[in-house]
Order: sequence, then structure tokens, then C-alpha cells
Amino acid sequence: MPKVLTARGGNVPFEFSGTAQKLFDEDLDDFKGDIKITGEVEDVGRCFIVRGRIECKKVFTCDRCLAQAEENQTHDFEEEFDKSAAVDDLLDVTELLRDILLAAQPMKNLCKADCKGLCPVCGANLNEGDCGCDKFIVNPKLAALKGFKSNLSESFTKL
Repeated sequence: MPKVLTARGGNVPFEFSGTAQKLFDEDLDDFKGDIKITGEVEDVGRCFIVRGRIECKKVFTCDRCLAQAEENQTHDFEEEFDKSAAVDDLLDVTELLRDILLAAQPMKNLCKADCKGLCPVCGANLNEGDCGCDKFIVNPKLAALKGFKSNLSESFTKL
């Protein structure tokens, strides 16, 4: 559980490193290896300002092509703490760091920005090449016109 030392009237640097289980007492399976947190606590008179950076590696399944992927992430943060939050000159920043890490995650996990996803016909990964399937999908509202076109063309050939 990360706690940082406060300095009355100055700055105090801090650094933490460890697994999500060790740092947050929570199993966050998406993060591989150690999460590194560096920063400083500054006493600005009326409050403490905690600022720093979180560095981690996230492992995930791509939402488009279902391939396993990983990315290095860096998240900067800055937060004010009331001086009454310090107990024995220590601030517990566990909740802040966990929330910053989780809130910074994208809504969609993509292996790359231009991921082509899966073929809607055969399910092949289109990032690995074209599968050759006919991907033309007829709008169900216009499907009746397909038969009309063929009947019309047959009528003209009979003339």
C-alpha cells in the first residue's frame, strides 16, 4: 500500500515498484510485470500536492481481431490532499494511484490503431491478409429489389 512521506515546507520525492497485487492489494490481471510509480509531494502551505508518473505494461485481447497484444503505458498525475489527510506525516495514495491507472484505460483495446478486425463471413484475421470472401451484405430492406432486378433483365432479353 503506497504511502508517501510529507515534508513540511518542501518537496519529498517518492518511488514505488511492484505488481498490482502488492501495490493495491488487488489482482489486476491486465498488467504484466511491475508497475513503476515515481513522483514528489510538495507542501504548498494550505495543502499537499502529489504529482508523478505511473509506468506499466498492459496485456489484453484486441476488441477487433481478438489477438493477444500488449502496450507500454505512461500516466501523469497531480492531486491535492488536505493537510488533515496526513497521518504521522504520511499520505496514503493507494486509492489515488489505483483510480488513475484504471480511469486512464481506453474504452476499446486495439492491437494497433488501424486494426482491420475479423472477416464477418469466415472469421479470419484481416490483419494477416485478405481471406477472399465476398463481404457484400445486402440491406434486408432492399433484398426484395434484388429479385426485381433479375426479373426485369429477363423481360428485356425476351423482347
